Amino acid sequence: MSRSMVKQDFPVSNIRHFLEPGPVVLVSSKWQQQANIMTMGWHMVMSFSPSLLACVIDAGNYSHALVRNSGECVINIPSATLVDKVVGIGNCSGSEVDKFQAFELTADKASKVGAPLINECHASFECRLHDDAMIKQYNLFIFEVVKAHVTASADEESSLHYRGMGEFMLSGRSIDRASLFTSSMLV
Repeated sequence: MSRSMVKQDFPVSNIRHFLEPGPVVLVSSKWQQQANIMTMGWHMVMSFSPSLLACVIDAGNYSHALVRNSGECVINIPSATLVDKVVGIGNCSGSEVDKFQAFELTADKASKVGAPLINECHASFECRLHDDAMIKQYNLFIFEVVKAHVTASADEESSLHYRGMGEFMLSGRSIDRASLFTSSMLV
């Protein structure tokens, strides 16, 4: 028998505390000679094949123009050990700060896009703009992942999940229920 839950009113402006979709990522971009890194929490997987991701990059963010003009970026997943750098990157503008230098991060050459990989992150996904129909109205970019780089120890890394109000939750232990799935649902 399931237990009954007593609920209280909660401010709708703070629901991200419970719904933030996935790990905080660092988006690296480059247009002409300008490179940047931004911290992002608003993204989602849209399709498996082709591998499509949707991300919100606000028009007021320095990275918006770099990604819009180049049509590319790299989505990098930092481990929890980089939390202070993740926050610092999100608290300054690439129009004023070279974030690779300021936060002592290494820009590595990507193989399919012009934006750099961030060496200190355990996963990096090279992305090309797939659909720009929702950028003007919602700042929603739909990317296709064209190359993925993941360390052998990636599954052992704790990722950061932003809950709002300066609070992060760390990824935790996994529970395997593959045996309960039909094979067609194991994607």
